[in-house]
Amino acid sequence: MGRNAYFCVNFFQMVSIEEFISGIERAFEKVQDIKKGSLRPDSQFRDHFAWDSINALIFIAHVQVEYDVEITADDLGISDTIEDLHKLVISLA
Repeated sequence: MGRNAYFCVNFFQMVSIEEFISGIERAFEKVQDIKKGSLRPDSQFRDHFAWDSINALIFIAHVQVEYDVEITADDLGISDTIEDLHKLVISLA
């Protein structure tokens, strides 16, 4: 395992769901007017966003930039809650 891969695995073991949610709220606050503290682990993210291909791309880009993890629209399709997204990103780290 390369040095960067080791860093990512250790980093994700330390990223709490709260930190993950905070990052999503920051990424979408201007696009979707998402307020800090409005999301919870069990939030159905499609209920909080006008979920479309643009917002999917915003989330995919957010994950790529913040966590150096590549996810696809198909990956998003298997997730329902914020916690599902968190687990998905961790599993791909």
